[in-house]
Amino acid sequence: MNDPVSPTKLGFGILWPAFWTGLPIKLAIAVLFLAFGIVQFETRIALAFMMLLASPVTVLALPTITLGLDSHIGEGAGIVLLFLLAIPIDMWALRLVGRTFFLEHCRREPPAGLGLTLWWKCALVGAIYLPILWFVQGAVTDASISAAHSLFEDGILEGTPIAERISIELTLWGTVATAALSMMLIIGFSLVGRVIRGTVQMAPHASENYEGLIARWDLMRVPVDPGLLLTVVSCMAVVLSLLFWFSLPRFTPHPHECCKKVEAKAAPEIKPLEVLTKDENLIAQLAARVDFLIEQQAAANREKEKSRPKGEAAMSEPETTGSGAPAAMKP
Repeated sequence: MNDPVSPTKLGFGILWPAFWTGLPIKLAIAVLFLAFGIVQFETRIALAFMMLLASPVTVLALPTITLGLDSHIGEGAGIVLLFLLAIPIDMWALRLVGRTFFLEHCRREPPAGLGLTLWWKCALVGAIYLPILWFVQGAVTDASISAAHSLFEDGILEGTPIAERISIELTLWGTVATAALSMMLIIGFSLVGRVIRGTVQMAPHASENYEGLIARWDLMRVPVDPGLLLTVVSCMAVVLSLLFWFSLPRFTPHPHECCKKVEAKAAPEIKPLEVLTKDENLIAQLAARVDFLIEQQAAANREKEKSRPKGEAAMSEPETTGSGAPAAMKP
């Protein structure tokens, strides 16, 4: 190389653009598989999704992480199928990015089979390094969480309100975990750069000057047949869209019969006039009922009086008179 490039810069300059170059295609396929129901993610969905789509370095590392470290991130045949489809996409992205990086930054001629060469070297580094990163990052995160909890359990920050405690714990262990992850990523980029550097050094120097390299690099981005490329991309977008919308009504998950949510009926609107009218009618009915009961009781008493013998009626009259006489004598 005319200007030596650090391994970290070399690895980052290849992997980062290649990741974003292949991401839209792999993301469309992943969403389609999710719609068809052949991919199910369980826990840590964000990390699993990024591990899945960053497959230049995870295609060989994910089986090691899943089987060796007992980190089950999902199930379904779509995960394997997505990895297999991601391999040619990553080779194409690495070839495109590698050719640009070789010409612009290294002033080197891109060798034949550059995409395949970069892919297997990145996959080899990922297969060895990513399980180590997974284990170290998990251990650092668990240790930082325990240390953050111990600050409150040991009484150092005793009496801190709940909301502030959650914020302090999240800030403490999140900062440590983020710093550890950043350091491990830098080491990973450096390892990828060291492996790729041999390919860069073996490539012949470009014969054009800088202006010629820039013109050549610009022409590389122009397709030979733009109309054909536009037609193919448009047809693929239409086909993927139709498949996506076709699969949604059939494969959309529905709740089981035992877990159906009870439909809550809205309370009827209260109308004061109608409520008052109903209450007045109810009161009138109750009053009529009470009057009817009083009349019925009075009729029953009259029937009892008529059914008594005359002697008993005459004897009851003096008792009534006698009991009233002392009361009349009182002042």
